[in-house]
Order: sequence, then C-alpha cells, then structure tokens
Amino acid sequence: MPTFPNLPGRVRTFERILSANIVRKSALRLIAFAACLISAVETRAQAKIGTVDLDRVLKEYHKSKEVEAKLNEATNAAKKEFDDRVEAYKKALDEINKLNAQLDTPVLSAGAKAAKAKERDEKIANIKNMEREINDFRQTREQQLQQQMLRLREGIVKEITDVVMERGKSRNLDVVFDKSGASLNRISLLLLSPDSVDFTADVITELNKKERTKSPIKP
Repeated sequence: MPTFPNLPGRVRTFERILSANIVRKSALRLIAFAACLISAVETRAQAKIGTVDLDRVLKEYHKSKEVEAKLNEATNAAKKEFDDRVEAYKKALDEINKLNAQLDTPVLSAGAKAAKAKERDEKIANIKNMEREINDFRQTREQQLQQQMLRLREGIVKEITDVVMERGKSRNLDVVFDKSGASLNRISLLLLSPDSVDFTADVITELNKKERTKSPIKP
C-alpha cells in the first residue's frame, strides 16, 4: 500500500530548519570567516567587533512562527489529500478481494464467473493506475513543499541579514560574528565575548517592529 513518509502532519520548526541549513554555516565558511576576523584584527588594532545570536533571532522573530504555520498548513493539506487517495485505494482493494471470494464460490455458473473475473481484472488494472497516481502525487507534493520552504527560508534569511548589516554599519563595526555558529567539533567558535558587543536584542526588536507593519507572508 502506498505510504507518505516524507510528509508528516507537522513539519519541523522553521527556525530549526534554518539553523541546520542556513544559519549554521559550513565548516569551510566558518574557517574563512575566522581568517577574515584575524586579518581584520592584525591590520587594524582598533577593529570593532560585534556579535549576534542568530539562533535566538530566529526563535524570537515573529515571522519564523508565521512561516512555520504556513508550512504546517500546506503540509496538512497535502497529507489530507494523500490520505483521501489512499482511502479510495483501500476501498478498491476491498472490492477486488470480495470479487475473489465470490469467484471461489462453487455455486456460481460459468457465465457468472466469467463476468466477475472480467470485472475483477478491470478493477485490478484500475487499482494499479491508482497506485501510480498516488506515488506521483506524493513525489510532486513533496517537491512543491520543499520549494515553498526554500522560498520562505530565503526571504527570512535576507530580512535578518539586512537588519544585521544595517545595525552593524550604524555601530561602525568591522566584523559581526554569529555566536551561535559551530566549529568542526560542534563547539562555538566564539568562546568568550563581552555582552557589550552583542546586539542580538536590537536586531530582534528591529525585525519585529518593521515586519509587523508589512503585508502578510505569501506562500
């Protein structure tokens, strides 16, 4: 029987998806960033450094929850449509099983058996088509949901990045470090930093203030 394993009733929280795929950069990019940081400090004794906890930004940015809700809505709609198709598939399978049971009945005449065998064969051909349609639907909807998630993710990442850049420039910072980023050993690259260089709260405030006045998120 067809299954739909890749479309659960609830998607993972959107901030976790972002953290895994966007916010937590690859090891090579983190190493390159660290190299730039060292270079900045070496070339400018008074290099100004700031930090932002992007994990926290994602969790506290209201749009992350809105996007998660939209993804859950789309996923649940796809799941319901899939379940309806599977239910029709089960009914068709039950009809075939009933016809098989009737064909085993010795009281049926040869003509009746031939008619029921023809009906069963037609239903078998139909159920095979149903199974192909269900599998095609599953693959198509999974791809559509993935593409929708990527579009929404890219939009949020750009909004966050833009605010971080604006805030960083307004503070005359030379380098901004994501304090939630991890190294190859899954340990934060930023082991120690004073609270005074962190402007996470400012980024969250600005994002929530600006975006609540704009149009709703488009799917």
